[in-house]
Amino acid sequence: MQCPSASFRATPAALTVKPRLLRHTLLFLSLVLLMLGIGYIGYNLSEQSGIRALRVNGERQLELHARAVESEINRYTYLPSLLELENSVSHLLLNPTPYRRTLVNDYLEGLNRRSGNRAIFLLDTTGRVLATSNWRDADSFLGEDLSFRAYYQEAVHGRPGRFYGVGSTTGEAGYYLAHGLRYQGRIIGVAVVKVKLEALQERWEKARLQAFVSDENGIIILSSDPALRMKAVRPLSAEDKERLARSLQYHWWALNEWEPRSREVLGDGLEAISFAASDQSSEVAYLAQTRTLNDTPWHFTLLSPLTDLRREAMIQGMLAAVGFAFLAFLLIAWNERRKVIATRLAAREALLTANNELERKIAERTADLRASNARLLDEIRERKQTEDNLRKAQDGLVQAGKLAVIGQMSTSIAHELNQPLAALRTLSGNTVRFLQRGSLDTASTNLAAINELVDRMGRITASLRAFARRSDDHGQARLGKAVDAALFLLHARLERTPLTLHRDFGDVLLAIDQTRLEQILVNLITNALDAMSGQPDCQLWLDGRIDGQTYRLQVRDNGPGIDPANRVHLFEPFFTTKPGETGLGLGLTLSASLATAAGGSLAAHHPETGGTAFELSLPLLESTDSTASPTP
Repeated sequence: MQCPSASFRATPAALTVKPRLLRHTLLFLSLVLLMLGIGYIGYNLSEQSGIRALRVNGERQLELHARAVESEINRYTYLPSLLELENSVSHLLLNPTPYRRTLVNDYLEGLNRRSGNRAIFLLDTTGRVLATSNWRDADSFLGEDLSFRAYYQEAVHGRPGRFYGVGSTTGEAGYYLAHGLRYQGRIIGVAVVKVKLEALQERWEKARLQAFVSDENGIIILSSDPALRMKAVRPLSAEDKERLARSLQYHWWALNEWEPRSREVLGDGLEAISFAASDQSSEVAYLAQTRTLNDTPWHFTLLSPLTDLRREAMIQGMLAAVGFAFLAFLLIAWNERRKVIATRLAAREALLTANNELERKIAERTADLRASNARLLDEIRERKQTEDNLRKAQDGLVQAGKLAVIGQMSTSIAHELNQPLAALRTLSGNTVRFLQRGSLDTASTNLAAINELVDRMGRITASLRAFARRSDDHGQARLGKAVDAALFLLHARLERTPLTLHRDFGDVLLAIDQTRLEQILVNLITNALDAMSGQPDCQLWLDGRIDGQTYRLQVRDNGPGIDPANRVHLFEPFFTTKPGETGLGLGLTLSASLATAAGGSLAAHHPETGGTAFELSLPLLESTDSTASPTP
């Protein structure tokens, strides 16, 4: 009966873990929700503050540019009434004759040229053009019936005519100023000035200002964005579209509705609008501020981008959320610290009780540690011995790599030595015969040639001995000397290859053994020659540059490059892409190992233009200003 009782008592202890886990989960979720809420509040507050600042700044710009538009519109209001002072104009309207029309045409042409308008023209009381400043042009207004235009109908009844529209003759948009010309108290004609407003748009574009002007019909007539011109800022009913089409005010423009993706009214003349970006994957938001222009039924709208403002608000919201998370973390850490302190106080007595037991165990552990130290010393000695063996094996592998390179060049070396040997045999035999004949000058010449051939063979064997001798990780090497030595070793193969060699490096002093640098260069140049084998045009670049305390030499060829699947295995031992038994797969591995041992590195690059480039980086000891000139 005791076993079931014990099992029943143990069950609640295991179940106590679940409420604690649930409590921690709820706490974590609550903190996350609070952090998101505070971030959202911070975002809204920052956005509202930014919109207020943007609104104040936009109001100043709105007032400034609106006044500029008003000034541009009103600067020519006096011009139509000025024609009342010209007698030739009144004479033409009262009694039209070809001579008077010619006089007025010339007058209007000169006046238009001085004022810089698009056109100035004169209408009779029937609405037909009697004279115009563009009478010389093929699309002249002369003889046109413009009685249907609203500006004429206003001016002929004695009221100022103000009208923006697209010309029915030229198809060019302009602002029309009309004035009824009076003679003895009655209107005898109408003077009209067509004003160019494109200068405003050009100034907006240069100032990178995003703004537009809409007329009394809600049509955008001026805009810094050409795509918005002749679009309706509000929906047009079918009756409105038919009325505007009959009036020909906008010629044959479709008057499509301007369709923002979203629109939110923030106040009187203030809106937040957004449009789809050019790539249709995002949207661009603006704060639109609108003001009515004086003396016209037009509205000027300024668009201020909200993208940067909302990005800043997002950053502020994230900072608020992170700040809350940091504060919550500090509070949780403080609470955990308080619990830890309470736990330590409770455990202090237990520690005092266990102290004696620990001392006893320490004595036992001390003996164990001494034995462990002895074993550790043995392992250290073994590790040092292993490192020495590894270094010796590496040196042997380096030497084997040198011998492998020499073995690959054995045919070329034999060819290099056979030529002077054959020449020596021929010259020595001839010299004996010339001595027997008494031709001492010819014999002397042959002996000098024999001496040069012997020197050449000595240089070949000396280079091979220097290349084959053992070296260590440290030392110093001249880059120019190492390149010349490597090219000398590969001289026979270079003569058989249609190669153009480009040299652009300084004769710098590097922190590496001279022989090891030569071995690396021989491996890299040999690989480049193998890669370009069979090409009609072989190009090899040796480019060097100083990078701080490091010198970087790049060996680049114009071969077919390395297959992407093989690039990850380039520096693995015994991996080679050469066919048959022409490669052991140790050249790049040894070269990278030698560069690393000298404190440098060897890396492969694969240019988009083709070929392969290996970059050798070594510590720089000394640099000179001299650079090797390109050699074919």
